[in-house]
Amino acid sequence: MNDKVLTHKNYLFASDFDQTLSFNDSGAILSELLGTSHFEEKVQGLSRINLVQQGGELAYLILHDPEYRSVRREHLREVGKRVRLKRNIHLLPKLLASLGEEYHFCFYVVSAAPEEVIQSALEGIVPPDHIFGTRFHWNESTGEVQSVTRVAAGYGKVAVIDHLQSRLEISPARTVYVGDGTSDVNVMLHVNRRNGFTIAVSEAKYIAQIAQRTVMSDDALSVLIPILEDILSWNPSKISSLFETHGLAIHEWDKVRTDWLTIRDNSSSTAGIVI
Repeated sequence: MNDKVLTHKNYLFASDFDQTLSFNDSGAILSELLGTSHFEEKVQGLSRINLVQQGGELAYLILHDPEYRSVRREHLREVGKRVRLKRNIHLLPKLLASLGEEYHFCFYVVSAAPEEVIQSALEGIVPPDHIFGTRFHWNESTGEVQSVTRVAAGYGKVAVIDHLQSRLEISPARTVYVGDGTSDVNVMLHVNRRNGFTIAVSEAKYIAQIAQRTVMSDDALSVLIPILEDILSWNPSKISSLFETHGLAIHEWDKVRTDWLTIRDNSSSTAGIVI
């Protein structure tokens, strides 16, 4: 695929994978496949002591935890086949490429999930060279993971975004990043600071406060709405027409604002209400 298109409005569209393009956590599926237990507890324990960057817990477990040392490439590929993707994910790259000659969106996936998982899950949808996930160095004689060569989590995502902007010669101000959780905080702050555009697909407190737009839907195409509105300045009628052209209809489109606050009664020791 040729990334460089002769247009003055090239954009980098980068998306997280787990629970952004999918409904699942790759680590939970892998744990189920291996028959291991306490995955969530192990992740929470690593997070509490800040041993690894947010999102890099699975890579650490595969490299160091005895229960995960049996992981092989075929396990990760099988995990990818078991991932439940959001609806119409196959149409997202096509619609991003059909927004008119003025705009060209280069679609990449940047995630802490293992590359083998993402490539398997998105086979035929996103080219392997457009996927930047956690990359392992495998011992060819034993088949086990020998080391980790890249973890696209935390500041690792920032490094990937900067690399893509440089390689594709795309301005930071024409970067769109989509994510759902704490592992996306650093990259969203980075993109915002450089006048890019950020979209959250979760109402998780820390990410929703940082993202410029939040979209809640079980359909992967939902992230097009803020792009069409805020970047291309399309009105609702034109947006609906685009979806209808592809045999789709927007049935519910509710715009709400979410406020996160805690109210405490200073005259009482009892904690107040969280709204």
